[in-house]
Amino acid sequence: MPIKVLVVDDSALIRALLKDIIDGDSALSCVGCAPDAYVARDMVKQLSPDVITLDIEMPRMDGLSFLEKLMAARPTPVVMISSLTESGAEATFRAIELGAVDFLAKPKLGIREGMEAYAEAIRDKIKAASLARLRPRNLNARAPHNGEKPLPPSRAPIVGTEKIIAIGASTGGTEAIKDVLVDMPADSPGIVITQHMPPGFTRTFAERLNRLSRLHVVEAQGGERILPGHAFVAPGDYHLLVERSGANYITRLSDGPHVHRHRPAVDPMFQSLAQCAGRNLIAALLTGMGKDGALGLKEIRNAGGHCIAQDEATSVVYGMPKEAVAMDAADEVLALAEIADALIQQAHKRGSGNRV
Repeated sequence: MPIKVLVVDDSALIRALLKDIIDGDSALSCVGCAPDAYVARDMVKQLSPDVITLDIEMPRMDGLSFLEKLMAARPTPVVMISSLTESGAEATFRAIELGAVDFLAKPKLGIREGMEAYAEAIRDKIKAASLARLRPRNLNARAPHNGEKPLPPSRAPIVGTEKIIAIGASTGGTEAIKDVLVDMPADSPGIVITQHMPPGFTRTFAERLNRLSRLHVVEAQGGERILPGHAFVAPGDYHLLVERSGANYITRLSDGPHVHRHRPAVDPMFQSLAQCAGRNLIAALLTGMGKDGALGLKEIRNAGGHCIAQDEATSVVYGMPKEAVAMDAADEVLALAEIADALIQQAHKRGSGNRV
C-alpha cells in the first residue's frame, strides 16, 4: 500500500506541485489537498493520512496552531513547509518541539523550479516521516537550563583540552541534539555537530542550542579553534571537517560533493576526526533515516575512539544508528537520555596519556 499523504497549504501552486511530486513516486499517494487548517481537519478525519505536509503560514489558523491541535487529538507524522526567513526558521523549530518530524524549506525564488529540484528530498522526507516514532507530547518542550547560563570556563577543564566530542544526526535530530547538549556541563570537551539541515536554518539552530545549554554554541565559520565549553554546528550546504594544528583541533568547511545526498553530511566529519583525533574522540550517532555516519563511526572505532549509537526505542527514525550497529561500529547502544552522561564519562576515562 502506498503511503497516504495529505498536503495542507494555502498556495494553490504549492499544493499542485507537491501533489505531482508525491504522485510521481509509486510508494506515495497524495490522497488530498487542503487550502487551510479547517478543511484539513475534516480531511484528516475522512482520509486518515499516514503523513501530512503542513505550511506554517496560513490564513484563518496558522500551521503551528493546527499542529498543536492535531498532535493532541490525532497524532500524525508531519513534515513542515517553511519559508527561508529568520522568523520561518524560529517557527520551524517550534513546530519540531510540538511534534513535527521534519521540515522542508520553500525556495525564495522560482517556486516551481525550486520545488521540482527538491522532489527527491521531499519524497525522502515523507518516507522517513511515515516510519517515525512520534515523541510523547510531554517531552516536546524541554525546559532550558535554569538560572543564568555560566560562561565556558577559562580554567583548564576537568576533562582536558585534548579530547573532542562529535555528534551526527538527521530526521528527529534537532530535538535529540538539544536533549544531549542541555545535559552537558559547561566544561565539556569541544563538540562538533552535523545535523542534516539546509542553509538558512543552521544559524538559528545553533542560536537555539546556545540559549538552552550551558555551552557556547555557534554555526561553524571555518578556522575556529575547538575549545572546551564550545560547540560548532555544521552550516547548511557545507561539510564540517576537523584538522589538527599542533595541539589544537581546528574547524574546516568543505563544499565538496554531497555524501548520501547530503551536505552537510556526517560521514565526512567523522572520517576527518578518525584521522586526527583517534583515541581522544568520543562520537555519537543519533536518530536519522538512511546510513550516513555509520561508515565514519566504524572508522572512528577502528582508530581507537569511543562510539555510541542511539537505541531504537528512543530514535524518531532508527536508520543511521541501526546501520552503525549492523556493521559493528558502536561500542555502546544507549537511550537518548543516557548519551550525555556516557559522553562525559568517556571523556574522563580518556586521560592526557591518550594524546595523539
